[in-house]
Amino acid sequence: MEWRGRRQSNNVEDRRGTSLGRGRMGGNPFGGRGMRIPTGGRGGGLSISTIIFLVVIYFVLKMMGIDMLQVLDDGSNSGSGYEQSAGSQPSSPASDEMTAFVRTVLAETEDVWHGIFQADGETYREPTLVLFSDRTSSPCGAASSATGPFYCPADMKVYLDTDFFRQLDRQFGASGDFAQAYVIAHEVGHHVQNLTGVLPKFNEMRRSMSEVEANQMSVRVELQADCFAGIWGKFTEQKGLLEQGDLEEALNAAHQIGDDTLQKRSQGYVVPDSFNHGTSEQRAKWFRRGFESGRFSDCDTFSGPV
Repeated sequence: MEWRGRRQSNNVEDRRGTSLGRGRMGGNPFGGRGMRIPTGGRGGGLSISTIIFLVVIYFVLKMMGIDMLQVLDDGSNSGSGYEQSAGSQPSSPASDEMTAFVRTVLAETEDVWHGIFQADGETYREPTLVLFSDRTSSPCGAASSATGPFYCPADMKVYLDTDFFRQLDRQFGASGDFAQAYVIAHEVGHHVQNLTGVLPKFNEMRRSMSEVEANQMSVRVELQADCFAGIWGKFTEQKGLLEQGDLEEALNAAHQIGDDTLQKRSQGYVVPDSFNHGTSEQRAKWFRRGFESGRFSDCDTFSGPV
């Protein structure tokens, strides 16, 4: 994807280096729409006895010629751009390039959806994309690398730990910048659903649904977001930004994070009633439909079979 040198969005909130804790990679890629219950925890300080013990250890090591203050100071200056607190160290070149990539892709989604909404006489309200490391907070609950990227309708923000892109490549076998762009475009697709009333209606309906019924409806919601991502891909292609193999990257990513493929990989068998994002075939199908059509009306996943 030819993204360098293009407009970058200002709607990015970078929280990297201010994470609340360390998450665990895994869980549901393209995680839900922030429908998690916030949880809290307790923290505690060091006891007097522990402090005395540490002081004794310090002086013992000092007598042996080991200055722990110097060791700790050296260690604090060797972190990557993702781990450093704001203002402590400059971001690494890789981090800078990732930030530029995310800002550029987000800007491209803004341009596409502004145009589509204006054509229908509507105004597109741009979302904010939050970059974080490991874990952060959101009105929809704790955001962590374990949940994967997700959209929170309460604050209209997309949450993304960019380490997920590394997981997408190494664990799921979906490499390439257009595969990463698909991740962002999918979550922005949920924002479009929020603006058009799809998400509010679904969240209201699910209160009276069984778990199986809610999962089935969730699949349709997710597949529509895939289709919206495909629409964005169509307009990106028309701008001449796609390179050879980009479409295949996105389709492969959609395939690799299908519910059936993920369940086979993690547990060796599938449980269709637990699907809430769609099968690999469905996800690739709806992305391709949006990509080939480019029309909002062709992304109706709520009528007929998916």
